[in-house]
Amino acid sequence: MTNQAPADSHGTAPAGFPAPVRTEADAPAFPAAFAPVTARDRWGRLRRAVRHHVPVLLLYGTLKSIGFTVFLLLLHSAGDYRRKHPRFGGGAHPWDVLATWDGWWYQQVAAHGYHPALVPVPGATGLITLEGNSAAFFPLYPAVMRLVSECTGLGLYGAGLLVSVVASFVAALGIHAVTARLGGRRAGLAAAGLWAVWPGSGMEWSVYSESLYVALAVWACHAVMSRRWLAAGILTCAAGLTRPTAAALVAAVTVAALLTLVRQRAEPPLRARPRQWDAVLRPSAAIVIAPLGLLGYLLWVGHRMGDPGGYFKLQEGAWAHKFDYGAYTLKVFESVPVGHFGYLFASPYADIVSVGTVLLALLLIPPLIRLRPPAVLVVHTVLTLALVLGGQQIFANVSRYLLPAFPLFIPLALAMRGLGARSRFTVLALAAVASGSYAGYVLFELGVP
Repeated sequence: MTNQAPADSHGTAPAGFPAPVRTEADAPAFPAAFAPVTARDRWGRLRRAVRHHVPVLLLYGTLKSIGFTVFLLLLHSAGDYRRKHPRFGGGAHPWDVLATWDGWWYQQVAAHGYHPALVPVPGATGLITLEGNSAAFFPLYPAVMRLVSECTGLGLYGAGLLVSVVASFVAALGIHAVTARLGGRRAGLAAAGLWAVWPGSGMEWSVYSESLYVALAVWACHAVMSRRWLAAGILTCAAGLTRPTAAALVAAVTVAALLTLVRQRAEPPLRARPRQWDAVLRPSAAIVIAPLGLLGYLLWVGHRMGDPGGYFKLQEGAWAHKFDYGAYTLKVFESVPVGHFGYLFASPYADIVSVGTVLLALLLIPPLIRLRPPAVLVVHTVLTLALVLGGQQIFANVSRYLLPAFPLFIPLALAMRGLGARSRFTVLALAAVASGSYAGYVLFELGVP
């Protein structure tokens, strides 16, 4: 037996050990990039992919199906949807509810496109002074809905629901991948399960853009963690065409890229100058590309309306949504604990769920930071919370607005690693049953989603 030094991941000996002696027999017959790929290699990769991804998809799909079934049963048993307008939470069947409220607007955009305008309500003097306009709803989700409808023959409702369901599974895979990098496969599975039962998760299988946005956001964060900067920039750009809270994701990707550039500047220069330039250009490209979707849409709407701030004026004038630095949130937190519901947009039961969601999120921020995750996750989470809690909006919707703050799942997922597989599934399954009420019925029927 020889006393040969162990080699590290780059094939070189650690400090203090003699370098290993290589012979011609050690050299590969072909460079790795040109090695032939056999049918066995492809089959092996497929089997590894199946083993890796199928448990995540099965867990998420099972939990989500449980909650979704409970939600539909609650809708059917209460029957309130039958007495509501088809545009505002009603319909002929329980599942029609999934395409009401914002879902109606997304279908209008998919069918008729945009006609941005600031149209005053005649004689209005209160909070609502402008007529609602579809320009308040970002374009990527209805565009994909329209494309799927034309390719499959499904109606806009079916196409929108299909896009959301598929995107929710993609988001589950991304949440698993991000969490597994920090805490291992068990934690990743737990995090994917939490995505299925989290407050607000009732929106994941509906004609809403939440699932698509979270799928783009989580894979953008994963791309940053993997140093795939161009992918991160493109995914963030797409997210900016999906929801306005993408401002938090744009900032997170930008901060991560700037930190990378600063670290590279402090490191000794690389010998290969092309590689040195590549290491600078890719993060810089992500910084440039990331905000294009969000800024491009806001500027286009402003141009069409003849007012640079047209989007924000529409949100305030037609929906009374505005950024007030947390004054409205503070009013809710002063009122709900003492049973007072005299504030704007009050929905007592739904607001209690949202207050609990906010408190849970605030409690999970410190343990998340103590884990010292990549900066992109911390910045994205904190800014998402700041944007949601800093604005005046329908407070009952806070639980769905906070769905993009998926890094909050990570501390809980790490804590659940100690449970056995059966215990972990039992906990999540019980939460899934309850989610049919707190994450679905409360949002759609007891509030205004």
